[in-house]
Amino acid sequence: MYDAWHHRRHFPVKDIGFYVASLSYAQALWLHGKPAQAILQLNKAWTAELTGEEKELFDFPAPYRALVWLVDLAKRGEVGFIGNPLRHFQHLASRVSGPHRELRSWRAWACFWLMVTELEGFGYDRDGAQIAREGLWIPSRERVRNEIFKRGWKGEEAALSAIFRLQNEH
Repeated sequence: MYDAWHHRRHFPVKDIGFYVASLSYAQALWLHGKPAQAILQLNKAWTAELTGEEKELFDFPAPYRALVWLVDLAKRGEVGFIGNPLRHFQHLASRVSGPHRELRSWRAWACFWLMVTELEGFGYDRDGAQIAREGLWIPSRERVRNEIFKRGWKGEEAALSAIFRLQNEH
C-alpha cells in the first residue's frame, strides 16, 4: 500500500511526481475504506506546482471528477466516513495559506460548489457560524470558474465546467 512517504519523498519540490503520488495515495486510502482521508490527499494533489503542460495530466487530470465520484458513493452509503465535505472545503477555501494560496483557495471554492450540488438534500450544511462570525463571502460558481480559467492549469477550467454542466443536468 502507498503511504504518506510516497508523496513526501517529493518535498520540497511539488512537481508532477508529487501530484501523481498524492493521487495514488488517495486511491490507496479509498481502497482501504478511508474516504475522508482520500479527500485530504486529493487536496494535497492540488498543491502541486504544475504548469498544466505536463503530459501526465492527460492521464491524471485535476481530480474534480474523482472527488464527485467518491462523494456520490458516500452519500448512497456505499463507503465509510467522509466527514462533512461541504464544511471542509468552506474552511479550506477561507483559511488556506502558503504558496499559491489564492489559486488553492479558488480550487477549494470549486470543490465547495461541487459538494453543494452533490450533497444537496443529504444533511450536509455550510458552517453558518463561520459565515456570520467572519463575515465570510462565498463567491458564486461562475466567479470560481472564471478564476480557475485565469489561474489554473491548462484545461482545468474546461474539466471543472464539464462537471458543473453534468450536475446541472441531474
